[in-house]
Amino acid sequence: MTLKTLFLQAPSFDGFDGGAGSRYQAKREVKSFWYPTWLAQPAALVPNSRVLDAPADELSVEQSLAIARDYELVILHTSTPSFPTDAKFAEMLKAERPTMLIGMVGAKTMVDPEGSLNATAAVDFVCGEEFDYTCKEVADGLPLAIIKGLSHRHAGAIVHNPPRAMVENMDDLPFVAPVYKRDLTIGNYFIGYLKHPYVSFYTGRGCRSKCTFCLWPQTVGGHRYRVRSAQNVIAEVQWIKENMPEVKEIMFDDDTFTDSSNLPRVEAIAKGMGALGMTWSCNAKANVPYATLKVMKDNGLRLLLVGYESGDDQILLNIKKGLRTDIARRFTADCRKLGILIHGTFILGLPGETAATIEKTIEFAKEINPHTIQVSLAAPYPGTTLYKQAVANGWLKENEDINLVNDKGVQLAAISYPHLSKEQIFHSMEVFYKRFYFRPGKIWEIVKEMLTSWDMLTRRLREGMEFFRFLRAHAA
Repeated sequence: MTLKTLFLQAPSFDGFDGGAGSRYQAKREVKSFWYPTWLAQPAALVPNSRVLDAPADELSVEQSLAIARDYELVILHTSTPSFPTDAKFAEMLKAERPTMLIGMVGAKTMVDPEGSLNATAAVDFVCGEEFDYTCKEVADGLPLAIIKGLSHRHAGAIVHNPPRAMVENMDDLPFVAPVYKRDLTIGNYFIGYLKHPYVSFYTGRGCRSKCTFCLWPQTVGGHRYRVRSAQNVIAEVQWIKENMPEVKEIMFDDDTFTDSSNLPRVEAIAKGMGALGMTWSCNAKANVPYATLKVMKDNGLRLLLVGYESGDDQILLNIKKGLRTDIARRFTADCRKLGILIHGTFILGLPGETAATIEKTIEFAKEINPHTIQVSLAAPYPGTTLYKQAVANGWLKENEDINLVNDKGVQLAAISYPHLSKEQIFHSMEVFYKRFYFRPGKIWEIVKEMLTSWDMLTRRLREGMEFFRFLRAHAA
């Protein structure tokens, strides 16, 4: 018999977004939530299971325990920043129901399965690699000893089972949207630059880019981009359109949906979206050719989430971004010509950063002028090349506690350099935001957007208050 199974995003920091697992997990400048897709996918394979996203539902520890204690198997998604609180929740749950089987999934457990299990006796197993079918086999009641891709305790020792192969035929995986509709409150998921309510899911896994800081391609997803067929993707969007009519936008959350090896498929999906009359957005690298951008725009594309990272070409080379600023400038100009909005993301504190390169990046951002931006701090997650570089160069000490977030879940600068301190990097974030947004032209852009509808007006006012609170707290 299948175990009664709960897939859980445990209570954590207030507003902590654990959903953006491939990039970084922290409390955002403006409160936002991504869908727990990596939990919904195995849940779609396990009959009568449930996904519970406690942070998005604003559930307390006590409320979450009251729900979770009724299950035979609880699988928690965890991350480096949230692991201490996730482990504590597992211990509280085990104390209430000692016979319960508790597991953890995520890049944290894949990179350090032994350390994760040694950290708390409450966790019975952790998963590595892609864990969809690993979770299914645990829920099916198979002995832990024979399940690939799993580490567990046996006779007082920690045993690491053989690895599990990657999922090759992505069309074999069931849709996640029905799990969203069944288990989640769609209105709880909001992102500042996406229409509300939105739905996000993956059309493929892995990323061919070798960015040294990006977590999941170096751990769980790998560097081969394995994709669902265009027909399969459009079928899920069709299901959303018919069963979730309140949804105003689809976000394709693949690390690089516009991978250059994949452009015919991108255009096929775009045309399918156009035929359905759906508005959509996606992650993109700043090198998509104009012809493909036009097909995308002509078929409902509204916005691209673009990782520019830096305005300094040497830093882009250092992090193996596979991009130059001149290419990014041309791409951004093409998007502006076509009327495609851009949410640009930047990272401060990457290898090669100096006070001068921070200034260069701020000026670059102002020059290309994305519609909105997000500024992050370089996060050396264990398992990434960036972490190895930081240890090798003395920017971090190996195995020391990495303070990626503070006690409120706000991201901290973890790397420092002889010429650039953590404090300088940390406070350069608020300088970046102020100089980008507090310009007359940008302020007028935002005001014009607010005047388009009452919904946009109230939304931007709420986000503005949250943003100013963030700036004040960051400066302090």
